[in-house]
Amino acid sequence: MMPGKPDSFECIFCNRSKRENLRLIGGNGAYVCEDCIRNSYSLLQKISDEEERRTQSPQLPKPAEIKKALEEYVVGQEKAKRTLSVAVYSHFRRIEAIEQSPKNSAVKDSSDLFKLSLGPKSQDFYNVELQKSNILLIGPTGTGKTLLAQTLAKLLHVPFAIADSTTLTEAGYVGEDVENILLRLIQNAGNDIKKAERGIVYIDEIDKISRKTDSPSITRDVSGEGVQQALLKILEGTHASIPPQGGRKHPQQEYMRINTANILFICGGAFEGLEQVIEKRLEKKSLGFGSELKLKDAKKTYELLKHVQPEDLIRFGLIPELIGRLPVISTLEQLDEEALINILTKPKNALIKQYQKMFAIEGVDLLFTNEAVQEIATTSLSRGSGARGLRAILEELLLDVMYELPEDKKLKQCVIDLAVVKKRKTPILIRENELKKTA
Repeated sequence: MMPGKPDSFECIFCNRSKRENLRLIGGNGAYVCEDCIRNSYSLLQKISDEEERRTQSPQLPKPAEIKKALEEYVVGQEKAKRTLSVAVYSHFRRIEAIEQSPKNSAVKDSSDLFKLSLGPKSQDFYNVELQKSNILLIGPTGTGKTLLAQTLAKLLHVPFAIADSTTLTEAGYVGEDVENILLRLIQNAGNDIKKAERGIVYIDEIDKISRKTDSPSITRDVSGEGVQQALLKILEGTHASIPPQGGRKHPQQEYMRINTANILFICGGAFEGLEQVIEKRLEKKSLGFGSELKLKDAKKTYELLKHVQPEDLIRFGLIPELIGRLPVISTLEQLDEEALINILTKPKNALIKQYQKMFAIEGVDLLFTNEAVQEIATTSLSRGSGARGLRAILEELLLDVMYELPEDKKLKQCVIDLAVVKKRKTPILIRENELKKTA
């Protein structure tokens, strides 16, 4: 570039000059052509639009879309997935409706609240209160209760926390305070309170905090009815005070305040013995129904649990107030061998796919024969651990190989067949030189 000749000035980006009929903008020896300015502006606009799109909350998926997403990760449980899809959609749609409702919709005459002709633009319509619908999942261990809740949180891009109700006690006793559940949610939301207030909490083994007896006791039931009482407020909606470091509350601590009104609580439990409570109730009402049900031994428990009523849960040991805050109840059925095989192989995060990926990172192909997969499912079924037991079996089979895997650079294939699963021999390891011979 020659500073003395204006027609020789060049764009610092594309090196084109004024001689190519381009207008240049700049000074002090640095110029940019009109085309590069236009392209830069277009690029900045695209970046700005993308940032704005990312900051906007994702559109709430419809129930059918939620169920379809759940099917990619959870095998079977069609009824539970449908129930959860509707309940979760209704919950977050309720939040949207609250946020979008007119601020000047105060009712002057409360006697008009219960008119049947609620028009979509009437004062009464805007003052109908949409109550939160927390969810209770009932089913044997390893049937996918936790996975369903985790998948929902992932799909909806909201914070998620898991709590085990067996670790909870009433405030002042050894154990965890109920508020610690909310602390986990806040931490998983990156300490963003507003984000945490739209999260999902899964409380596992809710059946383990049932009352020990139907009649009141003279001793404190600090890990049973006492915990149920403590859960009531946060399930319904309250402004809870949370100690930022967890643990017990102390007067000198500064508390975080969180509103639980829009947090969705999903409670799950095996409720072993609940089917007997239901059966007694049904037999009293209809001997014919009860005798029919006894013929279906294979699915008797699930068939009974489908008929669960609040009164059955009260007899089991849950207090009526807690049941009232869990209006949506769904039952999950015991997984059979076919379902366990599908869990091992079909979902996006299928267990065998996960282990195959871990081996592939080390440059090794992990192969399972069909007979081996079936035997793994049969073993898990015999242990009564459902899908949860599948990972334990795979860990047992692959532990020694995974221990040596990072150092064994010549290993190329690991084969798991029926004999390996039945403990007759170790996994079949094929190294680089052996692979060439069979090629």
